[in-house]
Amino acid sequence: MSGELGALYLRSALEQFRMYKELAEKALAQISPQDWFFAPDLASNSIAVVVKHVGGNLRSRWTDFLSSDGEKPDRNRDGEFEIHGDSVEELWLGWENGWAALLVTLENLRPEHLTQNVLIRGRPLSVLEAIHRSLAHTAYHVGQIVYLAKHLRGGEFKSLSIPKGKSEAWRKGR
Repeated sequence: MSGELGALYLRSALEQFRMYKELAEKALAQISPQDWFFAPDLASNSIAVVVKHVGGNLRSRWTDFLSSDGEKPDRNRDGEFEIHGDSVEELWLGWENGWAALLVTLENLRPEHLTQNVLIRGRPLSVLEAIHRSLAHTAYHVGQIVYLAKHLRGGEFKSLSIPKGKSEAWRKGR
């Protein structure tokens, strides 16, 4: 991959990750702390679980990204899907730590890294593949956060995009 194309990809990936973080945080800002713990049913995750999982996943994948397996030995993935007295503040700290690991690492990657291999659960992936995989995984979970927040707020939810029924007005206002 050319240096110019690689730099473009890294900038784009960083912009997309930042956009998903902001999207999730705008949805989280619209719900109460107790709403974080609502799960629609026993088979579904609460926002608290999703936040805990995303933070844990990002911390594990992006800490020492180029030099160690993305599945860190100290990660308790199963524990990310359990809430035992975790407070919103503790969950938020884990979220922020995970995002910090990602953003610092991604900001420091260079185009020449994109074809280098890293390990995730013992499986070699190019850095480009690992970025793509993490972006897709993160977007999937951000969608869950937004969906649950929207469900919890109902008609009070402030749209994070063009509100339903407002596309024509948006198109004319450009």
